Amino acid sequence: MTENLLVNIDERGIAVVTLNRADKHNAFNDEVIAELDAMFTSLGANNAVRVVVLTGAGKSFSAGADLSWMKKTATYSPQDNEADAMRLSGMLSTLATCPKPTIALVNGAAFGGGVGLTACCDIALAMATAVFSLSEVKLGLTPATISPYVVRAIGARAAQRYFLSGERFDGIEARRIGLVHEIAQTPEEAEMILEGIIEQLLSGGPTAQADCKELIELVAGREIDDELRQETAARIAARRASPEGQEGLSAFFDKRKPNWSADE
Repeated sequence: MTENLLVNIDERGIAVVTLNRADKHNAFNDEVIAELDAMFTSLGANNAVRVVVLTGAGKSFSAGADLSWMKKTATYSPQDNEADAMRLSGMLSTLATCPKPTIALVNGAAFGGGVGLTACCDIALAMATAVFSLSEVKLGLTPATISPYVVRAIGARAAQRYFLSGERFDGIEARRIGLVHEIAQTPEEAEMILEGIIEQLLSGGPTAQADCKELIELVAGREIDDELRQETAARIAARRASPEGQEGLSAFFDKRKPNWSADE
């Protein structure tokens, strides 16, 4: 835990990571990026962690890049500037490929990189009052580093509107275009929805969930040909023979909870 990040892991293995720069609307700089990268790496490797929840302190989820940091990067050499951008790209990749299920709890404004963090998470829940914006063009910039994840989440058509306009949109619109899955009207409702999602995630096999994330990356956008069919057949064959697969099938036929279940 650092001043920039608050981390709590409960007895169920739910890790809540809170961006803790409320006075800066949880904007991130090079220091925060490094800390997030290290944190997501650590939680992904921690066998005691089942689910990672990312949220923000105060009224904002994340305002994206800290403008004072962005101003500083403008003075970097081209090589240093690209290396700096790659560190942000690396952090986003670490979050997107974390082997644990990840949930974005968007408690307030999410601008620029904050939208990127949302898109990198497997599941996103937002307050109806949350405000989103891909505002980079208003600064003469582009959302380049976050674009692979945002376009994957909302599609090219919605990206054409919101990348080019930089306009703000609410949680309801964010759900309509696919950026978030659920919206809540009150903090109490958000907590109830979050708990419902966590309960469902805890019922799944941990390594099966990690494999599912890899599976989605494998099949998304690919032609269904003999090669893909062979790869997917090999994957299910391996899961059937795995200790977790064997335990899951045995538990089903024995009419009991599997050994990873929170109800055990």
